[in-house]
Amino acid sequence: MSMFRTVDMREGDPVSQIVRFAIPMLLGNVAQQLYNTVDSIIVGRFVGDNALAAVGSAGPILNLMIVLFIGISVGASIMVSQFFGAQKREDLAKAVGACITVTGAASVLIMIVGPLIAGPLLRLLNTPESIIGWCEEYLTIIFLGVLGGGYYNILSGVMRGLGDSASALRFLLVSTVVNTVLDYVFVAKFGMGVPGVAWATVIAQLVSAILALYKVMRLKDVFELKLHHLLPGRRYFGTLIRLGLPSGVTQAIFSMSMIVVQSLTNSFGEMFIAANVIVMRIDGFVMMPAFSLGTAMTTFAGQNIGAGLMDRVVKGARNGTLAAMGISAVITALILLFGRGLMGVFTTTQELIDLSFRMMKILAPGYIAMEVTQCLSGIMRGAGDTVTPMWISIFNTILVRVPLAYGLVALSKTPELPQGNCAMMYVSLLITWIIGAALTYILYRTGRWKRKAAVVLEATEN
Repeated sequence: MSMFRTVDMREGDPVSQIVRFAIPMLLGNVAQQLYNTVDSIIVGRFVGDNALAAVGSAGPILNLMIVLFIGISVGASIMVSQFFGAQKREDLAKAVGACITVTGAASVLIMIVGPLIAGPLLRLLNTPESIIGWCEEYLTIIFLGVLGGGYYNILSGVMRGLGDSASALRFLLVSTVVNTVLDYVFVAKFGMGVPGVAWATVIAQLVSAILALYKVMRLKDVFELKLHHLLPGRRYFGTLIRLGLPSGVTQAIFSMSMIVVQSLTNSFGEMFIAANVIVMRIDGFVMMPAFSLGTAMTTFAGQNIGAGLMDRVVKGARNGTLAAMGISAVITALILLFGRGLMGVFTTTQELIDLSFRMMKILAPGYIAMEVTQCLSGIMRGAGDTVTPMWISIFNTILVRVPLAYGLVALSKTPELPQGNCAMMYVSLLITWIIGAALTYILYRTGRWKRKAAVVLEATEN
């Protein structure tokens, strides 16, 4: 099908090209989300609600440790898309080589540091004793096997920069099937519990990484990767870090805020922790259009800026964001209509289903706002301006999200609710999303991001 071929974003209707590029990526993101969702369903059904809470409580710490890969992936996508747009074959090979080398170094660092800090962090967060052992085992296994997930994400960023979002989808579908089968075998058949789903995830991610590396090594018509490209020089490493670091910092701050908020979440007990896991799993799927279209916008901007087509970038940003908001509105409506049934997939405990659905309804209006944030941030990143989205995220996280969550919970305390109203956790998140969308739109409209255009090309020519 033409929809699943490599997309040259420099020609054709901007919105059509953005959506066409985003569809395989959306399906891939859904498959990626299935990793954690299947883990949750399997442990929730075959081990119990406490095991479900354990897998979810490990999430914020895991996200904090993989921020290095997120930064590298964003930098890779921007560099590759701009070099591809400018048709610079040798620079393209050097950029990919730099990504592979930095990813290897980041993986080794996480494999060493991750298992050492998992336990202390879980205790610092007041993780309930009933689940802390499972949490620590899960995190240790994932950290030791981080190489597969790291390389898959970075090589997917390379392929996206080239306009190929379909190959990553194919590889991810294969690994999702592997993950699902191994989850069932390890947990339901072998009785391995929470460690079983961790091992299933590690093995499946390694499969996807091997497939992605094989694909990249065969792209000889676009660039030819050789051994010397793995050490391309300081300019390429420097540009990769400069472009990727703000996104990594953004994710690090977001992850740290989630860890701080997780401590507040834990104070409401195992039932609310499990409900939060269910909501966040469903939330992950609802967010997929925003993340996919935002990433598509980054590639779109990068390729067109590399080709000197700024007017096309502005047109695509406007029309693409409006289309994304419409898509999100439809999906949000479907979630509200059928959400209760989705909650029942994770657990048979009716109280848990009802609590999860109540929290989900609070978040619903915020998904349209997230489309604005992701799409316009994607355009700015594609132009090389990764700093503005970083500052928006820092402001929103440190000055809005965390204080608001603790403040609203404190204000809601009553004799009947001595810990406060748990719904305030989600009210604070909704307000944060809306403020973030407003700030992103205002700063996009200033046009300062345009001055960052072609920064990659200029940096590597000097």
